[in-house]
Formats: sequence, structure tokens, C-alpha cells
Amino acid sequence: MNHRVRLLLVNPRFPESFWSFRWAVEEILPGKRAINPPLGLATLAALCPPEWDVSIVDENIASIPLAPEADIIGICGMGVQVPRQRELIEFYRARGHFVVVGGSYASLCPEAYDGIADAVVCGEAEYIWPSFCRDYEAGTPQALYRETGVVALADSPTPRFDLLDLAKYTTVTLQFSRGCPFRCDFCDIIVMFGRKPRFKSTAQVGRELDALRERNVRSVFFVDDNLIGNKKAARELLQFLADYQERHGYRFAFGSEASLNLATDDALLQLFRDANFTWLFVGIESADVESLKEANKTQNLQQDLLTSVRKLYSYGIDVLAGFIIGFDNDTLESFDRQHDFIMASGIQAAMVGLLTALPRTPLYERLQREGRLIGDAEHADNTDNTRLGTNFVPKRMEYNAMIAAYKDLYERLLTNRGIADRVRSKMRFMHAPAYTGEYTPTQSLRIVLGLLGKGILAGGLPRIFHFVRSLSLRPRQWPYVIVDWVAALSMRRYVQRHFGTVAPAERTLLAQRVERLRRVLAAPVASGAAAIRVDHVTASWSRLSLSLRGGLDPAFFARTARHVRALMRRTSSQLTLRIEMARGAEALQLERLLAKLRPYADRISVVLSESLLDTVRIDSSVFHLVVDSTGTRV
Repeated sequence: MNHRVRLLLVNPRFPESFWSFRWAVEEILPGKRAINPPLGLATLAALCPPEWDVSIVDENIASIPLAPEADIIGICGMGVQVPRQRELIEFYRARGHFVVVGGSYASLCPEAYDGIADAVVCGEAEYIWPSFCRDYEAGTPQALYRETGVVALADSPTPRFDLLDLAKYTTVTLQFSRGCPFRCDFCDIIVMFGRKPRFKSTAQVGRELDALRERNVRSVFFVDDNLIGNKKAARELLQFLADYQERHGYRFAFGSEASLNLATDDALLQLFRDANFTWLFVGIESADVESLKEANKTQNLQQDLLTSVRKLYSYGIDVLAGFIIGFDNDTLESFDRQHDFIMASGIQAAMVGLLTALPRTPLYERLQREGRLIGDAEHADNTDNTRLGTNFVPKRMEYNAMIAAYKDLYERLLTNRGIADRVRSKMRFMHAPAYTGEYTPTQSLRIVLGLLGKGILAGGLPRIFHFVRSLSLRPRQWPYVIVDWVAALSMRRYVQRHFGTVAPAERTLLAQRVERLRRVLAAPVASGAAAIRVDHVTASWSRLSLSLRGGLDPAFFARTARHVRALMRRTSSQLTLRIEMARGAEALQLERLLAKLRPYADRISVVLSESLLDTVRIDSSVFHLVVDSTGTRV
């Protein structure tokens, strides 16, 4: 090629989920925009030819460029990102860019991108991405690059952390190993990475930690699906990390994912403590032995589950956990058993999900044979595992009753009493917490004051009472108490926004607010400058569409902002804002309107006419932005 290849790598916005911890990130934690950076894209960037000009945009913290100076657009995506991924593919291809896609869903289902993308990268990238780069430079890129062999992680480079704005994330990610030795039938990890764990050398890990130290990173998450999948390698890593921490003043607080059989190995647990692992995510899945057997989750059958969790606490390590309901053995009573176990275990970040059959897993194939998959359901990777639905017909529960019981479970867990009781359950067994905080004293004070003002006091006397009784007499435990309340209130906000139903009183209020908005907009609507429509889609949510067609004065924007904010604040409405025209000062007024609506951005989509791309600035990391080239009106 005659010029330096310009590559833009894009991580699409995630839909909000429990894992977003949106309230914590936006309201409590100083300067943060998201939880984890796109490690896969940083690794991909390191695999590019050194002369390529590579940049990364994570749409979770920054708006996508609408007119990038790039030859290639690379777009990753997990299952929950697929709808946004497809929008971005369509947008950039329509503007003449060569678009290549990859990520976990493309690896599982590359056929889903036939005719949509210019090229698909299927599987681990260490060998096939350089092949794509060579082909592109030669002018002969292929439609599909599929890894069919075994990737040695010794060949995985240090990620290009310099291309990421690491200060915007709460925790930075590293990877030591890929693969898991177990056979859980609902999991796609062994489908993608195999059952024999492969791992990097400790020297590689040391180089990556050195790069993060240079960038003042304090919190690190090893994203391995099971850090102890090979215990011998795990021991070597942990000993290395403990020595590294001692040499560098215990700079890092680590977290990772591990199977619960870790609780039977005291020597390994001590190494986790020595290396300053402050939390671990474990897949508990079910408190019911028969459900665990059904799912082939044999590693959780080696010791009583509650005893195992408390064993981790005894080493000062917090437990975050995944739970699943919907196995064939499960009934509506399973929700009560999950509730009782979670309360007794003290697990605050309890991610309970309805079982989803992921493509190519043993579970999916069995349910397909049984004819139980729901044809029009979303079969993509339900990574957050916390949506209100599943993709197959449950065996011993009526579908809608299961959904209702799921909502009720979270409502019970996230009461003020439920949060406080779990804190107290945990602290009875965590006498010497590993976590002491990774923020400066000033930042820590801001976090505590933010929690008190925006979370505790805002909940009134009942929440104040339960917060006070959750405080241990041991000040050493207070950092975990603060973390638990921040996490729980974030989850509570998510449930309120996404799990609620529209009660009759709210429907009445909605009708009143919409009618008031109609009166405010009567003159612009009559002149054709605006249009409004309301859809009552189901009994549980409503949607408002508002089109702005130009010729609108500042008073219109001020009135609209006031009434739409009241509508969004007091109901669970969703808004689609179509911007079809903006003349002169209207662009500035639109930006001011969106600034006022930002607190409700998770429920707002902005459809922008293609002709306005150079006129109106929309932050796609805040609002769901769709560019409309059709000119279709609401």
C-alpha cells in the first residue's frame, strides 16, 4: 500500500445491566465512566504491524467519531453488544470504510455476520489477526479468518495500554490464562477456549504490571474464566505476584474469577491473600445439589457451599457470585432457596440470572433437540445474565410466573434490611479484610460523602437506621461496608429502572404528563415544526417519540426540557428523540436540551438526520445514537 494504514478499533456501548454499576460510576466514584477497559482491543492493537496508525474508542466512555480518518474500522462485541455492533457496522460501511468484526459472539456465531461485515475474525487473534493485516496490505483480505489451532499465550503481546484512557475505569484488566477444565453444560468458555488451560509466563505478567504501574493503576482484574484452572500454574503466578507486590510496596489490589473448590485448598488461599487479592468472583449457580448435578457443576459439590464462601471470607477475600435459576430441576420454590442462601452467605454482588442457552453449548444443543428453544427469543450471549427473560421454555415453571418470581427475588434482596443483613452476615466471618481501599484520602472522603448524601440520607430514616447497624465495631471492616452499600444501591437503582411495572397510578400520571406536554407543543406541532407520539407497548412500559423538525425558538427548548424531565423523572417512560432539522442557534439549544436530559440517558435514544452530522454534537457514550439516512418521519 502507498500510505500508512489507519485502523480505528471500536468497543460498542454495553446496554445497562447490573454489571454496569451505573449509579456508582456516575454519582459516587471520582472521575470514572465505566468498570473495565476493552482488553481485547488493546491486545489486538499490539498485534498490528508497528507502522500502522492505531487508535481505540470505547463507546462506554467516549463518543464514537462520525467521520473518522480511518481505512479500517474494527468492531468487537459480546452477545449483549450485538445490536449496537450491527448499527455501527452498517453506519461505517455506508460511509465507505472497510469493516472487520470480532469478539466473543463473532467467534461463536461467525455466520451471523455474513453479508454484514467485510471480514470476520473468529477465535483467538494472536495468529489470525496478523494474517488479516498482511492480506489487507496486499489488497487481498478474506471474508473469514478462523483460528482452528491452539494459541500459545507465550505469543500474546503486552496490550497497548497507552491507547486506553485508563483513568476513566474503576478496574483495569489483565489475562493470565484461557480455558477451563470443567464441563458446565451452560457455559461457552470451553467451546471457545477448550478444557486445557493455557497461560502466559510470569515474566509476561510482570511486564504488563510494569506498564500499569507506569500509568498509576491501582486496581487490577485478572479476567481469566478460572484463575485456578491449572493449580500448579496458579501457584507459580500467585507466588510471583506476592513477591512483585512486596518489591513494589503492594501497589495493586487484585481480583479475579475462580472456581469454588478453591475453598478446599488452604495453601492456595494463603497465596491469594499474600498477593493481595481482595475479591474473587465465583460461579455458585445454585444452592440445590440436584441442579448443580444437572448442570455438571461438579466442582461445587466438594464441600458445603456456605462453608466454602465463609472460608474465603476468613482469608479476608470478598466474594462476588453468579447464580442461575431455570434448570430443569428448579421450581418457583428455588427462588426462595436462592434468597435464603444469598442472605446467609452475605454476598452483596449476587448476580442472579435466569438460565440462558448459549449457542454451541451442550445446553443449547439439548434444548434444541427437545424443541424447547423459543424461536423469536434472543439467543446471543446474555453476558450480564440479568435480563427479564430467557430463550427456552422452562420445564417445571410457567414462564410468566418465573419472571415475576425473579423480580420479587431482587426486590427482597435489595431492601434496606436485606442489604444491611448481608453486610452483617459477611462481617461475622471476615475478621481481617484484605481490602483497605485504592483511592487517595481525598478521593475516599468524596466517595463516603457521596454515598451518605446521595445514597443513605436520600433513603430516609429507614435506610439511615440500617446503614448504621451494618457498621461493624471494627473500623478495619468499614471499607468493605462502604463498597457493599455502593454496590447494592447501584443494583437497586437498576432494578427500579428496569424491573418495575407501570402501576395504574403511574399510567394515570403518564397520561397527565403527556397531555401537558401535548399542550405545550401544540403550536409547534400544528405548524409542522415538531411531532409527538406515545406508544403503550405493554403493561410494563411506555414509549414517547418526539420529532424536532426545525424552526424552533429557545422558549420551546426550555419548556420541552422542563416537561420531558418531569415525565422521565416521575414515570418509567422511554424517549426516542428524532432530530430532523437544526438551523443556526438551534444546534446549541439542542445540546442544552440533551444536557438537561442526561440523568435519564439510559432511557433515551437520539435519532439524528444524516444531514446534521456536522451540525449537532451527540455524545454516543451517554445517549443511544442512531444516524438516520432515510429521512423517515415519526
